[in-house]
Amino acid sequence: MLESDQLHRRHPKWIKAKLPAGPNYQHLKLLMKDLNLNTVCEEAQCPNIGECWNDRTATFMILGDVCTRRCMYCAVKKGKPGQVDTDEPYRLGRAVRNLELNHVVITSVNRDDLADGGASIFAECIKSCQKQRPFCTIEVLIPDLQGDWRALAKIVWAKPNVLNHNMETVSRLYKRCRPRSIYQRSLDLLVQAKKLAPDLLTKTGLMVGLGETFDELRKAIMDIRETQCDILTIGQYLPPSKKHLNLRRYYTPDEFSQLEEEAINLGFAHVEAGPMVRSSYHARRHIPPVS
Repeated sequence: MLESDQLHRRHPKWIKAKLPAGPNYQHLKLLMKDLNLNTVCEEAQCPNIGECWNDRTATFMILGDVCTRRCMYCAVKKGKPGQVDTDEPYRLGRAVRNLELNHVVITSVNRDDLADGGASIFAECIKSCQKQRPFCTIEVLIPDLQGDWRALAKIVWAKPNVLNHNMETVSRLYKRCRPRSIYQRSLDLLVQAKKLAPDLLTKTGLMVGLGETFDELRKAIMDIRETQCDILTIGQYLPPSKKHLNLRRYYTPDEFSQLEEEAINLGFAHVEAGPMVRSSYHARRHIPPVS
């Protein structure tokens, strides 16, 4: 564990990311620009962007790049979003086809200004990818939709292979970290997804280093497993800038291994835990291919 004044020095040696470079990275970057598509890899300043893009793996961010919420750890722009781009699902499917992706992750900003939170666009994006690249598996990383389970049903019934909704942190820290989100509502979304489609793989993610205790983390992991969630990711919080929430501590690789082992023992089908793990990191490994 590293705390206090050590946090203001250089990252510990186990915090490493590959520099974004290479032909696949440049090709994917140009294609995103040509098709006018956003990626969370860029918008959220993901440290794994170089590795993932060189692997031709990307997480597309739909419904614009401006979020209606103000989560204190997030690098995505906040404010009043623009109009919904109804052509976006077609362009997204085209990108998936052109990139010859075997797995695609689709996420979005929060769109609390929309009646269904953007669920109908999620559904259209899923269908477009299925049509243009039939053997590509599809993961959606969705907001809480303000607890609108009819909106959730639109997404679930479009039949993604994985439905992900990130818990992000422990219950006590929600008011400070996610002031417009509710811990129990996020748990309820995972429960409702399973009720709508019992065979659907569900997934969530946690960040560590925001001030939580180890016991609080254990409680959050147990709460998540009680929803019958299948896949869990746990990664280190790294502040995007000095304007964001302060980092309280670094977790060591051994601590991540301990968390992973405890989560596996609770019955998760797959757990990915480590300093550089993010929600979509190695996402393709978590699910079987489409036959």
